[in-house]
This record gives sequence, C-alpha cells and structure tokens, in this order.
Amino acid sequence: MSIDSPAADRPRRVWRPRGNGRGAGLGLVAAALAGACEGPDPAASSFAIPPAVTAPASTGEAPEPSTVTASTSTSTGPVPEDSSTSTTGDASTSTTAPLQDLGAPDLGDLHPVGCKGKIDFLFVISRLSYMENLQARLIEAFPYFMETIESKFSDFDYHIMVIDPDATWGHPLCNADCSPEGCSVPDYPCEALADLTACDTTLGAGTVIPAGKGASNQDCGLVGGRRYITREQPDPVGTFACMAQIGLNGDDELGEAVTAAMSPALNEPGGCNEGFIRDDALLMITFISNTADTDSEGKPKLWADAIKSAKHGDDSSVVMFSIQEPECNPWDTVCDLVKYYFPYWYIADNEEPDYRPAFDVATDRISEACSAFIPQ
Repeated sequence: MSIDSPAADRPRRVWRPRGNGRGAGLGLVAAALAGACEGPDPAASSFAIPPAVTAPASTGEAPEPSTVTASTSTSTGPVPEDSSTSTTGDASTSTTAPLQDLGAPDLGDLHPVGCKGKIDFLFVISRLSYMENLQARLIEAFPYFMETIESKFSDFDYHIMVIDPDATWGHPLCNADCSPEGCSVPDYPCEALADLTACDTTLGAGTVIPAGKGASNQDCGLVGGRRYITREQPDPVGTFACMAQIGLNGDDELGEAVTAAMSPALNEPGGCNEGFIRDDALLMITFISNTADTDSEGKPKLWADAIKSAKHGDDSSVVMFSIQEPECNPWDTVCDLVKYYFPYWYIADNEEPDYRPAFDVATDRISEACSAFIPQ
C-alpha cells in the first residue's frame, strides 16, 4: 500500500505505451556455469550502520509477505518382494527371491547444507527520469540491509553488482561534445571517455563508472579489475553508493538486462562479469524502478529460464525482490517475473519513504532460502 509522503519526495509515475519498435534481440542462456568462483576468505565485518540509523516503526500496513515453499512427499511403505511359487503334486511351496543388487551409484548427502553465508547480490536499477528519490532511498537503506544479513551469518561472503538496464553509457550529448558548451552535466567524467571498454556499453555488465544527469559521475574504484564488490573492497558501503547512483538519462529494460547478466558469455572466464555468479552461493536479485518495463524483448518466462539456468535449474536458490508499484498491473512484466516463477520473493512499494522495513522482509526470505540451499 502507498504511504503518504510530501509531494516533492514522491517520484512521478512514468508510463509509456507498449512497444517502441525496437528490434534488438538478446540470446538466452544456453548453458549453466561450470565450477564456482570463490571469493576471498571472510574477514571481520566490513559494514557499519551510521550511528543515527534506526529501524522506524511502521506507519501503515505493509504488503503481506508471501513465501512459497516446496514440500516433498516420500513413501515409507515396505519394499515389494519379488516372489515365485512352485507346485509339485498336492504340495505347494512358496519361495522368495532375494532382491538383486543393482549397484546404484552413491549420490552423496542430498540434505540441505545451507548457503553458509555466500550470497551474490544483483541490483538492477532503472535510469529513467524521476528516479532520484528512489535511488537515494536505496543507498540509505543499503548499509542497514547488509548489516542485518551479516548478523545472521557468521561467515558472510558476498558479491555485489549493480547493472543499468540499457546498453548505453553516460549522456549522449556530453559524449558527442564533452565541453562546457556541449555538456551541461556538472562534473561529467569526460576523462573516462578515452578509457571506456566494450563492457561499459554491454547490456548486463556491471556498472563501474556511472555517468550522466544525476549520476555519481566518477570511477567507483572497484578493486581487482572486477565489475562487482567482494570482501576485498576497502569501502563497500561507499562503493555501492557510487554504483547505485546510476543516473537519470537512460532506459529501463530490466527484464532484458537481468537475462544478459545471467548469460555464460558474461560470467565465464574472459566475460565482463567473470566469476560473479557462484555455484555454491545463493543469488538475490533486486529490481528498483518507477515504471513498468514495456521495452524489454522477451517474456517473463524466458527471463526466468535464464536465471534458473544460471543456477542449474534450481529456482529455490534465488531470492527475488522488487521495489516498484505494488499493484502489479497486467502489463507489469517485472512483477510477473518476481511473483510467479520463484518460491522466495517480495514486492515493496517504491513510494515508501524508507526502504529499510522492506529489506527486513527480504532478509527473512534470504534466511529461508539459505536454510534449504543445496550447492550445485
């Protein structure tokens, strides 16, 4: 439900008609990742909540948390015996043949072992206009969210990546003429233009230099040449704030972007996001937008299949979280993706003035999913 807030703080709803004539195609995932890319050994806590931050009391009725868990029914009845009967004259003899040893392979221990604190976080953030407040609330809630998760896992080991939902970089006018006359964006990183790589303009690749109107307009300084944060990052909270302030002059192809981010081409050795998705880690995907995605090519089922393929078909190893319009209109494809294809999910109202309560619910979903996790 919507919480009343000052008009200046409420993002405008932006709606566009279906379709825009784009013909750009996007290949779906053909194969799953092979082998896990381990992060560095867990060390002391890297996250700290600012002293003034406290979880606020609820000011309204939050959306009802929804979690679907799978149950497995196992028969406990006796094993049928293979018997044969022979008759000689008036005497009848019944014999039971021994069960044959078929030499079934040892599948090992299939009981859940938990994610053991290994979580890969993917944030898909719209770059449309009127996203200033939403991005700011996400950045404000992030340290609280991470500290809450870390309190639940003694060996918290994370990957954190932000992607923008389009294949462009920066502001087109500034890119064409990066001078005071041609670029009106304050502090635009003109010096980065000469050093851009193909990954900076690849849909689904991690963002490392957000540029444009309302962006951080700087190199976020990720260590190790990666496009995502690991335990090696000296200031993960500050780095995330730099990455998540992604700007206001881009697109919102969220479904298409998350599909690309799941592809082996981006995650395997040599890919832009090499090593981001780990086989032995839970995956949490967070969307944040102020409009329905009507531009992405494909349908929610195809996007969901790409995500599941990246996790070897295990939909229960994924937690889906979306900060958006909670009504889920019929044309809201991201809502369909989050709500109908994965057992652990939550949708929060993007007009809430504080996103920390919503992240509390998301944290509960993570705990539930981790407890049932079986690494592939």
